[in-house]
Amino acid sequence: MNIVFEILLLLLTIIYSYLESFVKLFIPLKRKSVSGETVLITGAGHGIGRVTATEFAKLHSVLVLWDINKNGVEEVAAECRKIGAKVYSYVVDCSKREDINAAADKVKQEVGDVTILINNAGVVFCADLLSLEDHQIQKIFEVNILAHFWTTRTFLPSMMQNNHGHIVTIASSAGLIGVPYLVDYCSTKFAAIGYHKALTAELAALQMSGIKTTCLCPVFVDTGFVKNASTRLAPILKTEEVVKKLVDGILTNKKIICIPAFLLFSSVLELFLPERALRAINAFQKIKFDAKVQKVHKDK
Repeated sequence: MNIVFEILLLLLTIIYSYLESFVKLFIPLKRKSVSGETVLITGAGHGIGRVTATEFAKLHSVLVLWDINKNGVEEVAAECRKIGAKVYSYVVDCSKREDINAAADKVKQEVGDVTILINNAGVVFCADLLSLEDHQIQKIFEVNILAHFWTTRTFLPSMMQNNHGHIVTIASSAGLIGVPYLVDYCSTKFAAIGYHKALTAELAALQMSGIKTTCLCPVFVDTGFVKNASTRLAPILKTEEVVKKLVDGILTNKKIICIPAFLLFSSVLELFLPERALRAINAFQKIKFDAKVQKVHKDK
């Protein structure tokens, strides 16, 4: 095909896409039904995972709940059953590939194909790089990003066979900007966002239009994982508020959900602002939380 024609076609596609997005601002988005869909949520015993489970229970989905905490996941399962949902709960350590694969085999035998996968399990340690222990660095990568590979690889084949499914990545604003004393956590969340974007592109290349992807990037959420968190530009988010936007995004097949929305522009600012300006903006935000910080002795 002539390169000039290809460029013209590309420009027309870009213009059409802008017009389409503008029109959609004034048209209510259609929400898909998830009644009867099998929804697997990792880290379902606490925080975002817990509230997400109850929301999908209200939508009449079949729930598969994973968590390392036996009491926590069973409490959530009981709560969802009271709502009227069919629920299967499993104790799974998402830092161990063997645990994930064994639990996945049980799910396939006892429940069937998973059609909505929500990779939510996560850990955080809040310490400077030198205070982190080796096993902590290894574990945060195992849970926050490697587990996404193992769960997706085991449940994606059936989604591809039916060209139907949804893969949800719970990331963070820490995957968009660097935060002091969260070097390990930011690294895993940057990886999670990259995972989401590349997986989305790969599914498109494979022409799997029926498999949707969504990525969630909120600022601090009141889940209790980060102690005494505060920031000048955004309030600490309520878990219920975040989950409401997450579920709404899943039902409307939204690709990325930033809370607050202005986080979408953070990556753009890094392309245009000088380093000094970026440091000033970071300092202005006054991001604070309890963290273990090693004292540094400077030579005079």
